[in-house]
Amino acid sequence: MTANAFDTEIAESAEALIGPWRQPRQMLQAQTYDAHASIHDDATAQKLGFKGGTIEGPTHFSQFAPLGERLWGRAWFETGCLSAHYRSVCYEGEEVQAILSKPSPATRQCQIQMVKRDGTEVLRGTASVGEPYAATALEARLAELKPLADPVILRDLKVAQTSKRQTVRMAFDQIMGELYPFSLRQKLAVITESSPYYSSADNPWRKPIIPMEMLSVLFQYRSKDDPLPAKGPAVGLFADQEIRMVKGPLFVDEEYEVEREVVALSGSRRTESAWAKTRVFDKAGTLVATMLLNMATLKESYAPYEEEYRQLYGTGR
Repeated sequence: MTANAFDTEIAESAEALIGPWRQPRQMLQAQTYDAHASIHDDATAQKLGFKGGTIEGPTHFSQFAPLGERLWGRAWFETGCLSAHYRSVCYEGEEVQAILSKPSPATRQCQIQMVKRDGTEVLRGTASVGEPYAATALEARLAELKPLADPVILRDLKVAQTSKRQTVRMAFDQIMGELYPFSLRQKLAVITESSPYYSSADNPWRKPIIPMEMLSVLFQYRSKDDPLPAKGPAVGLFADQEIRMVKGPLFVDEEYEVEREVVALSGSRRTESAWAKTRVFDKAGTLVATMLLNMATLKESYAPYEEEYRQLYGTGR
């Protein structure tokens, strides 16, 4: 007998599984990239019109894990997928709740959302296991995107550009670099949904597994060793993110190889977005997981934006 994955209290209605209210912790105050602070730093965030340092999006994925496991059991850890569009930022001290709508009979995909106490939607998307019959939330979103017009920050980036393969691993006490200045053990001390599966071998695979929210950290760990050619310094944030287990789970202190490919470029009034697909392989070369990430860079955070726009396109925007 292995331990139960979670002891999270889950409310159940005819239509949905609903997790408890939680207050996620913000662990990225000291994050730096391109030698400057990030959106998770209070002063930087406030300059850009936010109330303070924002909680990193994938932190919220942990609250869906007990719901996915309740619905699909072991398959959730092995072939589970969360596909989310981040709709509003969350600050430390705010309470949020995860809601998973039950799937229709004979389907393996359902709607998810996270809300604040006042009803503000933090994210919405889909959860699934295995190969779903329908497009995930982000696959559907990608199909509808308008291509990026008049790029400035991302003008040197091209769709289908790929990175070199990089070797990554995550040990319990390893600090995960400037992007993620904390260790797995530090995260597990404050994670919203703790599990013996994360900290011990008391699980079906007989070794500790990496929580889904920390897979984002693992996959991005060495991204700055082979960066995408974007102009900077500028401040970016995760706008959309999908993590899919293909042959999971992934294990603590095990070596993996990652490679990234730019699959789309899009934009909005305030942002230029690079959509990157990360593919993750075990040491036998088997694809074990993928991540689709929309890193949206705020135009106003790139100081020479207006001037370079005029130089490139001959007019103010």
